[in-house]
Amino acid sequence: MALTDTFLRAAKGREKPWKLADGGGLFILVQPDGKRYWRLSYRFAGKQKTMALGVYPLVTLSAARKARDAAKLQLAENIDPGEVRKLEKMALTHAADRSIEAVGRMWHENKKASLAPRYAGQIMDRLEADVFPVIGKRLIADITVPELLQMLRKIEARGSLVMAKRVREHVSQIFRFAVSEGIIPKAENPCDHLLGSLKPSPKVKPRGRVHLNELPELLRAIDGYDGEATTRLALKLVILTLTRTTEVRGALWAEFEGLDTAEPLWRIPKERMKMAREHLIPLPKQAVAILDELRPLTGCSPLLFTSPAREGIMSNNTMLFALYRMGYHSRMTTHGFRGIGSTILNERGFDSDAIERQLAHDDDDKIRGAYNSAEYLPERRAMLQWYADHLDVVKAATPGDKVVSLPVIKKLSKAFRG
Repeated sequence: MALTDTFLRAAKGREKPWKLADGGGLFILVQPDGKRYWRLSYRFAGKQKTMALGVYPLVTLSAARKARDAAKLQLAENIDPGEVRKLEKMALTHAADRSIEAVGRMWHENKKASLAPRYAGQIMDRLEADVFPVIGKRLIADITVPELLQMLRKIEARGSLVMAKRVREHVSQIFRFAVSEGIIPKAENPCDHLLGSLKPSPKVKPRGRVHLNELPELLRAIDGYDGEATTRLALKLVILTLTRTTEVRGALWAEFEGLDTAEPLWRIPKERMKMAREHLIPLPKQAVAILDELRPLTGCSPLLFTSPAREGIMSNNTMLFALYRMGYHSRMTTHGFRGIGSTILNERGFDSDAIERQLAHDDDDKIRGAYNSAEYLPERRAMLQWYADHLDVVKAATPGDKVVSLPVIKKLSKAFRG
């Protein structure tokens, strides 16, 4: 049976690697960690061979099928497609063209499997807009510090100070990659000399969020929102799970597990996460109730939140504009709910590591940053249920009332770690 994207997205890792066949020798290998790799099985010169075609979903179902069909044409001409692919990968290292654009594209191809697709696309957009048109044809070994600085100053001149620093870091990584691949000899990275030459970034203005005293009124306003019901439910899911807007907008029904059990879970795949790391969210009972209310509205779609005006995903600004309609223009953003949740949970004494894990923040300590996606899961389940119950109390408070916090289990983290 031919594969579909819906079926591929739902494929989960098992104890041992397993295969999903599409036909014509094309199959996807699902590893225990959930990673999915395209493979093509074929025979050449009487020998059975397997060729790698990339990682799903970076290589789409359609692209994998095109690669399979191209390989079949090569086989018909008595050409081994696997050997052709090896030669293509080696071409840059041995080719005369070692321009920074050629090496940069090779670096990006090598790196993008470890990045969220959206972020990988942003990096290439930056290179194609600000690097390749300026110095792309120059041999990477001949690039000098002054010409790199001149390129970055053009970015600064349009007021994009943060972007200039990001582009410098991308180019620096390209140079390090070129050394590791033997494309250029080991030498000083010219980007290292630019650290003190760029203009300082402006201070980041905090994203809007109301004072905690205004939270009861805001929660009641969301409950009474007279716009689309799906928008109201999306806002409430953001609040209860402390997720980012993009994570809720792109949520799929297939990502939710055990909704009729005592431990419901939302498993967001790494491809949809900012840090390209799978994120598990233990769902409080109030979030499950939201999903129950939402299912009759969008249950026929793979997506939880669709656009009523057009086919596909809910617009990026739908929830923000709903807050505007409620009177919170420049006073509250969707992202602000994460800050509110972090403030309340930290003030109530919950373990800071569990809070940061719930927010899916990166960790500067790279060893500690390699934590399992399920770390602190029992503690976070209790924490989010406390938070959902606390918000119910906050919402019920009338003007002038002092909000009485629910009691917090003392030393919660130690209790769950045994």
